[in-house]
Amino acid sequence: MADWLYNLPIKTLAIWVAVIFVGYCWIGGMLFRPILRPFVRSRHGGNDVVGHVLSSFGVFYGLLLGLIAVAAYQNFSRVEANVVKEVSSLETLYEDVSIFPEPDGQNLRWLLRDYTRYVIKYAWPEYREGRSPQGGTTRIKAFQERMLAFEPGSRTEELVFAEALRQFNVFLEQQRVREQSVKTGIPAIMWYVVIVGAVLNIGLLWLFDMRFMTLILLGGVLSFFLGAMILLIAVMDKPFQGAVSISPEPFEQLYWNKMRD
Repeated sequence: MADWLYNLPIKTLAIWVAVIFVGYCWIGGMLFRPILRPFVRSRHGGNDVVGHVLSSFGVFYGLLLGLIAVAAYQNFSRVEANVVKEVSSLETLYEDVSIFPEPDGQNLRWLLRDYTRYVIKYAWPEYREGRSPQGGTTRIKAFQERMLAFEPGSRTEELVFAEALRQFNVFLEQQRVREQSVKTGIPAIMWYVVIVGAVLNIGLLWLFDMRFMTLILLGGVLSFFLGAMILLIAVMDKPFQGAVSISPEPFEQLYWNKMRD
């Protein structure tokens, strides 16, 4: 899917999908149906043959759409859950470094605040455009260097430092998963199969020997539903893009509730 499509409102996308799919069915029926119908009329039980082919094709295509829709939803849910876990680990890390003696604790807290503010204000708008900025990685490296420069002066500080370091590794792993998830999506070859399958599915309707108004009604309903299914897959394909996307709300709540002075 082209990235610019995700900049359109969901209502606009839904209208365009309905117009394209239903329009393809109706216009194709008017143009190609007169050419294809003689092949069905020339033999007895032609509608039955077309019906069996369409039923078999619909089973395989419906199974494909269902599996892709489930995969897209699971990927969306997985990325959303990882964002929540990342914020939770970031909050725990912030609390751990708050125990560090000053000025180390204050400096580390400031670096985490700066990172969180960057993610909300700068990184997330880039995610919505399908890009992965490097500013967050730079800030994490600065925090890591400052934390590793800390030298514990007592047994208690050693335990606190070890726990903070462990929590930082957990946070770092989840942050990298989020960065990699910006580009995740359904492979292009699968989109090719989905689109070709929809074109063929609708095209098989033109072979039926039926009244034109019946084709308009039944074909329009089927085409609209196919378009709605493909739209459902498309809006969940990119977790950080489009009207249905993951928001930075967990980061915002953490920043305003705990990090802001």
